[in-house]
Amino acid sequence: MALFLKPVFQERIWGGTALKEKFNYEIPNDLTGECWAISAHPNGPNEIENGKHKGKTLDQVWEEDKELFGNESSEKFPLLTKILDANDKLSVQVHPNDDYALKNEHEYGKTECWYILDAKEDAEIIYGVNVQSKQELIKLIDNKEFDNLFNKVKVKPGDFYYVSAGTVHAIGDGILILETQQSSDTTYRIYDYDRKDKNGNARELHLEQSKEVIDYSSQNPNTKPINEIRSGQRFTQFVSNEFFTVERWDITGSFNFQKPHPYCLVSVIEGEGQVKINHENVEIIKGKHFILTTEDKEIEFSGELNIVVSYPGNNN
Repeated sequence: MALFLKPVFQERIWGGTALKEKFNYEIPNDLTGECWAISAHPNGPNEIENGKHKGKTLDQVWEEDKELFGNESSEKFPLLTKILDANDKLSVQVHPNDDYALKNEHEYGKTECWYILDAKEDAEIIYGVNVQSKQELIKLIDNKEFDNLFNKVKVKPGDFYYVSAGTVHAIGDGILILETQQSSDTTYRIYDYDRKDKNGNARELHLEQSKEVIDYSSQNPNTKPINEIRSGQRFTQFVSNEFFTVERWDITGSFNFQKPHPYCLVSVIEGEGQVKINHENVEIIKGKHFILTTEDKEIEFSGELNIVVSYPGNNN
């Protein structure tokens, strides 16, 4: 049976209450910025809610029962799914690639992607920088000319953005996103609007690391999604590369799902219905997250459901 997961919530200076209001989660406080929905990262591993591994954390199951994941060779569970509530602006940041992160942070780098679940009118993100050379980049950072440096993009619900390692980025206020990323928690802050934390301290910036890892040529926020009708259901593949594949299925009625990978991460982002796995029915609603494993042979979704399905790429 699939692994159903208990979310882990993270307080953030920019968080709010949308995770409660939109997903009916029991959040710990009114500054809840992140739901770690499918995570084996040591900073927030999910607990398994069902089956033979009930009560264990996903990282434990990854270590103990590799057959569930097709005996994948990766030492660590490769992906992390989050829902982010940007009640306020996030810091402007950049993530390193695998080579830099493994050498300097002893974990993998962080390429990620965003599916915009909700956004206020005229919401915007920062994506990329307005420079033509490394020298220009360093000069603008040193002079704190951030209005000239950062490239801003308007966003709306349903948009998708691929954020490769090295891309300067920030989520603006009033945006709710589903994020699929490499399982990493390494972030280098470039600018934080001179905010103070709850203890009155400015949050740490990482300007020297940022100068080393920023890819100033990274400017195009959108991949080209593939839109098709498959088995009578609307299918969209947002991205498929060496890090991950991310797809959306809009299901009406019933649908026999064929796993494209030995294991798949599933997030229900809208609607309600059932998933029948090996002849056993489970009710699923908006905000439910689970992993379909190698043990799950016959899978049928039914109801009115919008789901996001992801699985690792070929570099894992």
